[in-house]
Amino acid sequence: MKITSSQFVISNTDYNKCPKPDLPEFAFIGRSNVGKSSLINMLTDKSKLAKTSSKPGKTQLINHFIINSNWYLVDLPGYGWAKVSKSEKIKWKIMINDYFIHRKNLSLAFVLIDSRLDPQRIDIEFINNLGESGIPLALIFTKSDKQTKNKTDSSIAKFKNELLKSWDEVPPYFVTSAEKHTGKKEVLNYIGEIISSIK
Repeated sequence: MKITSSQFVISNTDYNKCPKPDLPEFAFIGRSNVGKSSLINMLTDKSKLAKTSSKPGKTQLINHFIINSNWYLVDLPGYGWAKVSKSEKIKWKIMINDYFIHRKNLSLAFVLIDSRLDPQRIDIEFINNLGESGIPLALIFTKSDKQTKNKTDSSIAKFKNELLKSWDEVPPYFVTSAEKHTGKKEVLNYIGEIISSIK
């Protein structure tokens, strides 16, 4: 699949105010500063579609983008939140949980993982929670250009082994680099396959 058009639709804090659930929806989420906005901009070929920042916690709302006029890309706030108040963290957590539980047209959640790191408990727990809630998901390992392929492969192997402690099999996964556009075709083709299966 190729993205030919992408446009911001709306930002909000309430799943009830999201666009009418009449199109397939793909959500992107990960720990703060995992490279989510850069990945979204790479996938859509728009350098400023999603706001990027070196400061964790830039995304604080549910952001909807209409893609090719036939599906939604959703940029969600990160978990493992940046330095914000406890009340703000609770508010974000409720917002994200409500979105995942109640958004009927959600076709898939992409959970982003920093490929440079050993398995992080917060990532494993988040993925397990989605799985237990029956949310379809796939993994995207980001920032693969920041280290050698061997190190990336080693990190992914460790992560898979950790997941297999609670999963029968590892969810689909992709290895990406926003800078080098690695994995772009694979991620978009996967989205295209899911959209085609719905119609």
